[in-house]
Amino acid sequence: MKKLLALAAAVAAFSAQADTLTVAASPVPHAEILNVVKPLLEKQGVELKVKEFTDYIQPNVQVAEKRLDANFFQHQPYLDEFNKARGTDLVSVTGVHLEPLGAYSDKLKKLDELPTGATVVIPNDATNGGRALLLLAKAGVITLKDNGNILSTVKDITGNGKNLKFRELEAATIPRVLTQVDLALINTNYALEAKLDPEKDALAIEGNDSPYVNILVARPDNKDSADMQKLAEALHSPEVKQFISEKYKGAVIPAF
Repeated sequence: MKKLLALAAAVAAFSAQADTLTVAASPVPHAEILNVVKPLLEKQGVELKVKEFTDYIQPNVQVAEKRLDANFFQHQPYLDEFNKARGTDLVSVTGVHLEPLGAYSDKLKKLDELPTGATVVIPNDATNGGRALLLLAKAGVITLKDNGNILSTVKDITGNGKNLKFRELEAATIPRVLTQVDLALINTNYALEAKLDPEKDALAIEGNDSPYVNILVARPDNKDSADMQKLAEALHSPEVKQFISEKYKGAVIPAF
């Protein structure tokens, strides 16, 4: 009995002393990766709480407003555009992984099967929309005014031989309309949630040269804190690299 009381007292003392980090994340793969990190941080006296979001707006808003400590769901080009549009000053703590954006179809087996007048849906945020157009340009589906402009829009399309019709939707909703359109450009986290296999199902997918590495994001006032740096170090651990490689089998690629 005394041993049990001593153990309970030790656990209570640890809980009282443990620091807490609350991090917003997309459910797949970000929250899954963070859940691998939890026990690693616990050993260092840091309790990691993961709050899942299915949109790309609130995770940044709530970190900026200090309702959350950090988030893990986006790449640097998206963060840059968000800061510019919203007047925020969120910063990258470290890069973690790449989720190659892919082109998917419920109707076609190859991109060259796209019929004239086909409907193509792309993300409606500036960076992912531009990213989708760059992938289509690289695949020879369209041509753009500047193939290096990550903020290209449909207005920058200079060649559209099949007269494709482009629709822009919030990234999270695109898998839901896959059966209603000819081609959909989907971020890998949402593709995985929709039970799509990027390696098998994507008709075109980004390569390892993509600049869209997903990053841990915080504020200037807490990015260098001891706990945040422990989290960054844990995200680069062998355990995380092994988990990513075994769980996602190339659909998610470690960036460290």
